[in-house]
Amino acid sequence: MGDCIFCKIINGEIPSKKLYEDDKVYAFYDINPEAPIHFLVIPKEHIESANALNENNVNIVAHIFNVINKLAKETKIAESGYRIVNNCGQDGGQTVEHLHFHVLGGRSLQWPPG
Repeated sequence: MGDCIFCKIINGEIPSKKLYEDDKVYAFYDINPEAPIHFLVIPKEHIESANALNENNVNIVAHIFNVINKLAKETKIAESGYRIVNNCGQDGGQTVEHLHFHVLGGRSLQWPPG
C-alpha cells in the first residue's frame, strides 16, 4: 500500500530502530513506548487487520508469535512476563491499517488496559 506507514518502514522509506527482520516479518521498537520494552512485529505482506486474515495468509500469525517468543527471550522479558496486543478496527484502537502486534514488557502491566 502506497500510503501505509508500516509498508514505508519495511521498505526503508521511514527510519525505524529495527530489532529483527526475516523474509516474512519486520520488528522494530515503538517510537512512543508505553513500557521499558515496547516493540512491534508486522508482516511484510500488507494485511489490513486481523479481519483480513484468511486461509491464504493466516500462517503468518504463527510465524509472528514464534518471532515474538524469540525476541522476548532476547530482550530479557520472557521470564518476568510481557503483553502482546493486537488492535482491530476503529473501536479496537487500530490506528494503522496494517496488521501488527505490540509487545510490551519490562514492568508490571495493569489490567484493564483502558
